[in-house]
Amino acid sequence: MKNDPSIVLTETDFRKLLALTRSIDSEMSALLEEEISRAVVVAPEKFPLDAVSMNSTVKFVDIDTSKESVVTLVYPHEADIEQNRISILAPVGIALIGLRVGQNINWPLPNGKEKKLRIVSVLAQSI
Repeated sequence: MKNDPSIVLTETDFRKLLALTRSIDSEMSALLEEEISRAVVVAPEKFPLDAVSMNSTVKFVDIDTSKESVVTLVYPHEADIEQNRISILAPVGIALIGLRVGQNINWPLPNGKEKKLRIVSVLAQSI
């Protein structure tokens, strides 16, 4: 999306996410592919500790409501809303991937509205 913050991905996440977008034909996979196409891709050992990767547990805030949420970003087959495990193909999952602490993003939702999110902290990373 225009004027979005830069994002960073590990080489592994980039490859797996690109394969995922090509295996599922949906609007969400197209949005994910658009998002990852603008990423800076780095080796796992160079991945910033304050960035959101797959399987990261991240705290973010909805800027409009000031509501904080903590979720773990996972692949679709691992998603479980009761355990706060959010699919990378969910709108908020696509919005969070690759962002760093302090970054904001305005993200369109399927209902035509827009969410404004800020990354508060990365509580755990699995690279």
